[in-house]
Amino acid sequence: MNGLLLVGAAMVVFVTAYRMYGRWLARTWGIDPQAVTPAKRLEDGQDFSPASRFTVFAHQFSSITGAGPVTGPIIAAMFGWLPAFLWLLVGGVFFGAVQDFTALYASVKNDGKSMGMLIEQYVGKTGRRLFLLFCWLFTLLVIAAFADIVANTFQGFTKDGGLATPNAAAASISMLYIFVAMAFGVFIRRVQPGGGVKLAVGLVLIVGMLAAGIAHPLYFDSQVWRYVVFAYCFIASVLPMWLLMQPRDYLSSFLLLGMVAGGVLGVLVAQPVIHMPAFVGFEVNGKPLFPILFITIACGAVSGFHSLVSSGTSSKSVSNEKDMLPVGYGSMLVESLLGVVALVIACSAAVDGVLPKGTPFQTFSGAVAGFLTMFGLPQDAAACIMTMCVSALAMTTIDSVARIGRMSFQELFAPAAGERTTGLTAFLGNSYIATAITLAFSYLLCLAGYMNIWPLFGAANQLLSALVLIALAVFLRTTGRQGWMLYVPMSVMFCVTMTALVMSVYGIWVKLMQGGFVFMIDGVQLLLALALMTLAILVVKHCGQELLAAENGERKAAAEVE
Repeated sequence: MNGLLLVGAAMVVFVTAYRMYGRWLARTWGIDPQAVTPAKRLEDGQDFSPASRFTVFAHQFSSITGAGPVTGPIIAAMFGWLPAFLWLLVGGVFFGAVQDFTALYASVKNDGKSMGMLIEQYVGKTGRRLFLLFCWLFTLLVIAAFADIVANTFQGFTKDGGLATPNAAAASISMLYIFVAMAFGVFIRRVQPGGGVKLAVGLVLIVGMLAAGIAHPLYFDSQVWRYVVFAYCFIASVLPMWLLMQPRDYLSSFLLLGMVAGGVLGVLVAQPVIHMPAFVGFEVNGKPLFPILFITIACGAVSGFHSLVSSGTSSKSVSNEKDMLPVGYGSMLVESLLGVVALVIACSAAVDGVLPKGTPFQTFSGAVAGFLTMFGLPQDAAACIMTMCVSALAMTTIDSVARIGRMSFQELFAPAAGERTTGLTAFLGNSYIATAITLAFSYLLCLAGYMNIWPLFGAANQLLSALVLIALAVFLRTTGRQGWMLYVPMSVMFCVTMTALVMSVYGIWVKLMQGGFVFMIDGVQLLLALALMTLAILVVKHCGQELLAAENGERKAAAEVE
């Protein structure tokens, strides 16, 4: 099988899906180009900050495109390239893109409210608090996992004590990105340049940062970088959107889109041959295809985390309702394409049906760097740029998640309508206090290491997707809009994730019985898994009751009309 055929087929599917299914959803639910969006109506210079279509797209795409679309498909290739490929197509079009767009749509239509506040409005106070607690626990896992990924990516020394120059140079570029992005944000705010000037300045800054970072690498070990990454998360969480996150994501999007384009162009030129079988089996290395495939490939197919970005930050930046489709639906399809490219690259690097050794990122970045050298780029520079892209994938995720975690914590303790604010709730609702508490718990989880956190993160992420989809179905039905297109995705994801969590709990129980139980790793995961399962069942119960009530109300009204 030629990898070019798979990438080409995926591009055709995604473009067709956007033009037909995505636009049909927008027409079905209703888009008002004349409406004043929450970003403009509630602009506060902090969270609500209107931006151009591409700027919001850049923020959404940069935030949702973390490690998942590269890591997941490559790991899932153990079942063969066909199951992973089909799930990326079906999941991306009918699950992930629908979820992301609907979450953004619901939030923009409701004053930019987050998913938790939307649940309070359409389900009730109890449902809101249960969901927000689930979201906050989930953000701890995301921050911990991705912070560890970034710290290890920036590790400036090899195991034998040598210098890891590509890593150190990528770290230097990333630090420059923070300060340059802030200066770029001030420039945009004060000068308000046109799109062409903004693009030109952004490209010049990117080239300058790449050159400076490669020339002046920063050599520190991973522990130092963990401290730096958490400090950055704190700053990103409390600074205004226009000052750091919007300009940083705008600049980062060129790297990430360039990485996707580089992978597609490399596949086009090299036309790699797939060296993996289409299907290996329903069980590989003791892991069943169901539910592991659907948990392993999250980003790229469907990811609950994306809905938090759509409703938590992107909805507060949309300037026109017409922008919601490319931002919500379109960005997810581009991420799915990245997943397909990663799958093709990994399977073409396989030998006799065996994937190459090393992490998924090493496989992907090494292959794309090889593609770049075909166009005359020096090997060292290509390796550095790809390492930077890998770090950008994670950095642009954790800053958004830190902000979302802070907001979830604040909303969790915010008084509901009719309730009074107490001294404790006012203290916990402070942005700096909420951020500090969120990051403190995340750091404790980070000490367990990325590989120990990732399995639980994957299950929790997909379970969050199921909860979001059922909550959005309630919103659509309650507001008189069609919501049947969410029923299959929400049911499938709930069954998949509850199965995976039960398997995880059973695995930890076996460790306990066999004496291999470590509380700081296995114990914490067990407690979190049980808490997430309990919260999920309670949220589904509350949302399900409201959905059934809305359905019964419609039938009763229709019967009265007849």
